[in-house]
Amino acid sequence: MATQVTATANAPRNSSFLRIAIALQTLTLFLQAVSAGLLLTSSYGETLHSVGARVMYGASMLYVLAAVLAWRPGGGSPRPVWHASGFLVLASVQVVLGIAHVPSVHLPLGVLMFGLSLLALARRNLEPATAG
Repeated sequence: MATQVTATANAPRNSSFLRIAIALQTLTLFLQAVSAGLLLTSSYGETLHSVGARVMYGASMLYVLAAVLAWRPGGGSPRPVWHASGFLVLASVQVVLGIAHVPSVHLPLGVLMFGLSLLALARRNLEPATAG
């Protein structure tokens, strides 16, 4: 019984962590678009885009961690874990495409990832705080 009460008490905190993780991922994806523009127009754009790729990948891993933490204690739906894992797969593909210099797929995938992340953020913000 005490475990269930503790899990229920942690649900809003874990849900807030999940919202923050999605917001961070969305922000890093947006900053990657900005640094991609700088890549085309300035000498330091490549460095910013490279560093931003690492930060974006880390934000995707944080999203997976936050989704697992939000799901596990309350025993809610594992759907956020699947979404976060999908983003991590997309981020991995994005990194490989960037390293391979395949902009014809890299750029549209980045736009898709930003849109999906924005959608995940909006969906998470519309749900009640106790939802997993």
